[in-house]
Amino acid sequence: MTPTPARPHDLPGVDRLLHLPAVAALVQQHGHSLVADQARALLAEWRTDCLAGRLPAAALQPDALASALAGRVAWRLAPRLRRVLNLTGTVIHTNLGRALLSDSALAHLLATMAGPNNLEYDLNGGGRGDRDSVVEELLCTLTGAEAATVVNNNAAAVLLTIAAMAGGREVIVSRGELVEIGGAFRMPDVMAAAGATLVEVGTTNRTHPHDYERAITERTALLMKVHTSNYAVQGFTAAVDEAALAAIAHGRGLPLATDLGAGSLVDLAQWGLPQEPLPQEKLADGCDVVSFSGDKLLGGPQAGLIVGSKAAIGRIRKFPMKRALRMGKLPLAALEATLMLYLRPERLAQDLPTLRLLTRPAPAIRAQAQALLPAVQQAVAPRFTVSVADLLGQIGSGSLPVERLPSAGLAIAPLHKAGAGRALDALASALRGLPLPVIGRIADDRLLLDLRCLEAADAAPFSAQLPALQAALA
Repeated sequence: MTPTPARPHDLPGVDRLLHLPAVAALVQQHGHSLVADQARALLAEWRTDCLAGRLPAAALQPDALASALAGRVAWRLAPRLRRVLNLTGTVIHTNLGRALLSDSALAHLLATMAGPNNLEYDLNGGGRGDRDSVVEELLCTLTGAEAATVVNNNAAAVLLTIAAMAGGREVIVSRGELVEIGGAFRMPDVMAAAGATLVEVGTTNRTHPHDYERAITERTALLMKVHTSNYAVQGFTAAVDEAALAAIAHGRGLPLATDLGAGSLVDLAQWGLPQEPLPQEKLADGCDVVSFSGDKLLGGPQAGLIVGSKAAIGRIRKFPMKRALRMGKLPLAALEATLMLYLRPERLAQDLPTLRLLTRPAPAIRAQAQALLPAVQQAVAPRFTVSVADLLGQIGSGSLPVERLPSAGLAIAPLHKAGAGRALDALASALRGLPLPVIGRIADDRLLLDLRCLEAADAAPFSAQLPALQAALA
């Protein structure tokens, strides 16, 4: 039978709705302003539905009214930034928050942010302090730098370095290193924004020492090298390394800066991972300034770290733009705790989540997939079949772009080929709609759930919501 539709004049007024006993309890819990705003919005929506004949009269019963309003209030208070399960196979996923913070970083955040802290207060002298001092000594210890400063991300670090060291003058960069990172952030545009003039040397695939030497003029302020972390040029190539470039720069009285992007602080090869250039190596090669990211391979919060000589860092620190780009107390506390982990290198693969995920052995991941297979198969039956698959993931966020990480996971395929694309989209949507959203990837007519980033603590919550997935698919 077709339910009786509600009529516009059946709708209660806001005051009447707010005085329902269950709604009064809602006001007591959340305050009048929020509940009243949501009541007005709910009634406005329902008026439209009434005019269209879409609202059943039963929806206007007191219990139904109170329940609908409580749902709207809960929706309005639900955070938009939510935790998700990253089953894409990309460990440091830019769209999913990049590096995970360690337990010690989270504990330090809670301990220091719950009350006042000495962000810019010198506990020894009792006067004003410098927030850089929170991490400068750690960065110098770990990299061998004479001095260090930090800003809110690595793009800011590059912008600030160029503006402070070469504003109004020329910066020489190889054409093969004019990178573009996510969000159309291009090195030529950074140069312009920093007030410097870009001088390109060499070609896309080959640049030689004499290219730099010939380009140096009285207007040259800085030689710069950019690590091409998010792409690779292969074949007939040549580049000038930092040691050779430092000799050229210093021979002409110029500084050398290098941007490492991902910026690992340890040799990843010891865990069987591909090598990345280290800040300490570039400083030893003679670089005056080295910049790198805090939330990629370093495994900490979003940050731009700048290390180098006292003279260069002092110049950067005093530049007016520095204050606009400085780090806040939350990421600074997380960065300090993350850097502390590097003082215990033997424990790093256990304590640093990014490294722990990167070094998970593929056989262990495959065993986990095998264990989850029956429950996932039950949840998606009868429309889909599930199998354990060997997969290839990646580090992510522009780090080592051509390298792949052997992994394993679950491959979910539609039982029928007709409409397979729509079925996979619906499955992906259902997974994203779970209380703890699950993000996989669609490839080769399958939805792949790479389990590299599903640690033991997340496996139970994942399994617990499979009945909800089954209900959503039904």
